[in-house]
Amino acid sequence: MEEGKEHWYVLYTAPRAEKQVHERMKIQGMESWLPLHRSPRVWSDRVKMVDIPLFPSYLFVRTTEHQVHSLLRVYGVSRLLYYNGKPATIRQKEIDAIELFLQEASERRLLPGDEVEILCGAMKNVSGKVKKVKKNYLLLYLEQLGATVCVNLHEVAPLKRLK
Repeated sequence: MEEGKEHWYVLYTAPRAEKQVHERMKIQGMESWLPLHRSPRVWSDRVKMVDIPLFPSYLFVRTTEHQVHSLLRVYGVSRLLYYNGKPATIRQKEIDAIELFLQEASERRLLPGDEVEILCGAMKNVSGKVKKVKKNYLLLYLEQLGATVCVNLHEVAPLKRLK
């Protein structure tokens, strides 16, 4: 590797500390990247869409090989990821591929014919086929009941795309 050139390195953080470590890196002026994706989380009374790390406990930081060991002093960083005895680096094209994947995944919308599972409410764990997609809700056909129901978009999770 070229001396003084910046590369993407992988840090392993304490459990559930990725967002806090990412903020600490930004405060210190370090370029860091935490890939997040939206996922439904179910509580007994509601379903909420939350941003969770794509790679739990991992954070990508762009820095020089000379500075990479100083990152271990940041509170919440457990260790560096190593490969062949050296701190592991990630190529920019791999970072770009992850970003593209996240962008395409976020743009994926439910379509008529997709199969989904209801996450909460009286019909929790019942699956159905999407008949119609509106702004904030879906019309689902529940084959086992022979009925069509209206469900909030955030209260379902895709099972598979039918072809």
